[in-house]
Amino acid sequence: MRPAPFTLAVFTCLLPLVHGYTLRNTVSWAVSSNDVERVEDADLSAEEVAGGGAGLWKQAYPSSTVLADSGENSPELVKPESSGVTQLSSRLFSYSLKKVKTSTNGGPPPHQETANTARYIAHYSDWGYLATISTQDKIKGIPFGNIFSISDGPLDNSTGIIYFYVSQLDNSIMDLKSNPHASLTFSEAEGEFCRQMVYDPEDPRCARLTLTGKMVAVAPDEIQFANDALFSRHPAMAKWPVKHQWFFMKMELIQVWLQNWFGGIILVPLEDYFKASPF
Repeated sequence: MRPAPFTLAVFTCLLPLVHGYTLRNTVSWAVSSNDVERVEDADLSAEEVAGGGAGLWKQAYPSSTVLADSGENSPELVKPESSGVTQLSSRLFSYSLKKVKTSTNGGPPPHQETANTARYIAHYSDWGYLATISTQDKIKGIPFGNIFSISDGPLDNSTGIIYFYVSQLDNSIMDLKSNPHASLTFSEAEGEFCRQMVYDPEDPRCARLTLTGKMVAVAPDEIQFANDALFSRHPAMAKWPVKHQWFFMKMELIQVWLQNWFGGIILVPLEDYFKASPF
């Protein structure tokens, strides 16, 4: 017996779906099971994205249907052959594994260059997380963290010395009057590198730097440099209310703690740190 026209029409519509589908942000695409492949523990390109809790996945459609094969690191979007398919953003998929293009600042150094990496993070970070020993009544003697805008010099002049523009009224500064020692932590996740590589901030390849030292007021003969270092990168500071009693501080380093790859942390000798270059 021949199937009824309605049954045949439904069967025809459903037939392309039998190969399975992949779910991405509530949108599904029909794919062959061979088109989806798990990517684990690899260097990821600028176009790769996290595919939910299941891990990182390759695109559902072959790249030829969405991207021009230009041979460049950054794929160019082209119009799909079918007018019914909306042009897709490259950030929705993960493509063939490629190295990220270096940024205008030259990009991070190779992970083996630990001193250069530490200086790179210290120089190109605009803010950090400062931990002090609290003097607040309810948490006295307990570590207290606070965000500060910082600079180790103008963008074209790195010193490795971290400068701060702080208020006498800030809780962290009150803590420092009792105990001047503090730790300042940076994450490479602040910039574009970890996002481009799809590295979680806790991934060892997304570098973390903690500088520990003694916080001191900047001497009069160094104030002009501290002013240039901070105000050139944080111009809003020039308009902060005078009544908050702002002044310049810097950290005299005791330890440079770095994690920028698998295998544990590295204590970078201070001599190597100050000899290194972030450029």
